[in-house]
Amino acid sequence: MMRPVAGRAVAPEFDAAGLRRRLDAGLADMALDLDQDARGRLIRYVALLARWNRAYNLTAVRDPAEMVPRHILDSLTVLPHLEGRRCLDVGSGAGLPGLVLALAQPATDWVLLDSNAKKCRFLTRAKAELAIDNVRVVRSRVEDFHPQARFSTIISRALSNLAEFVAAAVHLLAPGGRLLAMKGRDPDHELPALGGLGVQAEVVPLSVPGIEDVRRHLVIVTAAGASGPARA
Repeated sequence: MMRPVAGRAVAPEFDAAGLRRRLDAGLADMALDLDQDARGRLIRYVALLARWNRAYNLTAVRDPAEMVPRHILDSLTVLPHLEGRRCLDVGSGAGLPGLVLALAQPATDWVLLDSNAKKCRFLTRAKAELAIDNVRVVRSRVEDFHPQARFSTIISRALSNLAEFVAAAVHLLAPGGRLLAMKGRDPDHELPALGGLGVQAEVVPLSVPGIEDVRRHLVIVTAAGASGPARA
């Protein structure tokens, strides 16, 4: 919580040990076994995010203690649904979920895509400070992004319109890959808009320790028409 001091609000103190206990408890609830290095770097990421957030307004969550469930654990809920090793986070923002997932699974390769310059500066700094070797930061709109190789998993936590996300990103999907859209409330009302895109969608409920009051869902989209050659 923000605490008033001398008539003004200040950021909460950073309690690394307390955040680590909260992270460890959440991972245990989720039956996720991350190694000690990954756990330590996730806490360092929270510290970096909290520090940059004061000037860059990267997230509405100000309290580092709330960042653990609402950002870290929330991102990690999709780990069982990742496909393959080459992954793309569309509209990565502060690195959610892509940077968190890259730290959790160092054997995967991630591109963090965002069109906002200040967010890309933060992502580049986080990559350097946390020594993340399996991440590349790209400043671009998804519609304009044409890499040499396509992606087995394309995910977004930030885009609000499911059909727009699928239509914009499907050209980047490798054969047999999947698009993952992290959503809040039940997204069933958005599924009819996918009808003309030649895709199939499945909605999976997500459970995040520490934010049981917030409903979370994952929309898993598979596309039969993503088998053409990648564009350079």
